[in-house]
Amino acid sequence: MTRWTAAAAKAWYAARAWPLGCNFVPSTAVNQLAMWQAETFDPATIDRELGYAAGLGMNAVRVFLHDLLWRDDAAGLMGRIETFLTLADAHGIATLPVLFDSCWNPAPVAGPQSLPRPGVHNSAWVQSPGMAALADPSTRPRLEAYVVGVVGHFANDRRVLGWDIWNEPDNGPEVATRDAAMLAAKAMLVLPLLGEAFDWARATGPAQPLTSAIWSGDWSSLDQMTPIQRLQVERSDIVSFHNYDPADEFARRVGWLQAFDRPILCTEYLARPRGSTFAAIVPVAAATRVGLFSWGLVRGDTQTHLPWDSWDRPYVDRPAGMWFHDILDPDGTPYDAAEPGLLRAAAGL
Repeated sequence: MTRWTAAAAKAWYAARAWPLGCNFVPSTAVNQLAMWQAETFDPATIDRELGYAAGLGMNAVRVFLHDLLWRDDAAGLMGRIETFLTLADAHGIATLPVLFDSCWNPAPVAGPQSLPRPGVHNSAWVQSPGMAALADPSTRPRLEAYVVGVVGHFANDRRVLGWDIWNEPDNGPEVATRDAAMLAAKAMLVLPLLGEAFDWARATGPAQPLTSAIWSGDWSSLDQMTPIQRLQVERSDIVSFHNYDPADEFARRVGWLQAFDRPILCTEYLARPRGSTFAAIVPVAAATRVGLFSWGLVRGDTQTHLPWDSWDRPYVDRPAGMWFHDILDPDGTPYDAAEPGLLRAAAGL
């Protein structure tokens, strides 16, 4: 199998409704392991909150899987993915699964997950694979089995929008601490595995497109990109990116990516205090038909309504101010009463 042609990618995109959705974690899950493990999988909450998403006009959600879920209970994971896809489809929602992720805690452990740290944004999120597995060549067969097993099983499932191979592969704590040497060492491990992961997924012959979102730096040409970013763009059937900036910067980056002549998804945005709001971003994306996935839906255990700076100074002794991410309280009440109407109008409801 080879990468889709630009014409094939455009034809696939033209046949779909404009993707409008969110990154989905049920409010009762502190991270992706808690979302999917048998002991804490919560279909009742998932169903209710997917109903909220549909009520906002959303037709797609992005969800994060984890390699340890496959290692410890492959059959159970497949059954729970099937349950999720069934629930989402009943609400008219397609699913974009994420296979790997380089963000936050580099030492994931299966089993019971920690409680949220008071006042801290996304305090328990974990990387996949963790650094120990990333650095150990003996884990490759297991990681390959995970990718091939999941993608292959759902390769022709109309409920799957696409496959997000790796979330921000060049991110992690090293970025926040500006540890250049550690970041470079990590990139040397990630780059070959990222390419292999694309190959493993592609080999199953999926009817859905593959992608991996670029998120930082200058994308005005391939020459300006890092090796990881070039691999992401050159292997993706549809181009995807993340942006938490105001409308002018969002539009500038869309302009850069339009040069690659492929459909575009923004698979992360919405940071209200930074100017990345629905009112600012949705009209720009709708005008250019860039698919949109905001971060978060219901305020819950991930605490992503709190700002990023809470990692350095938790919001336990002062008000956090404007919600950073997320849209609704657990009972479905919107943080901003104007936002649901804006989203529904964009969706044509």
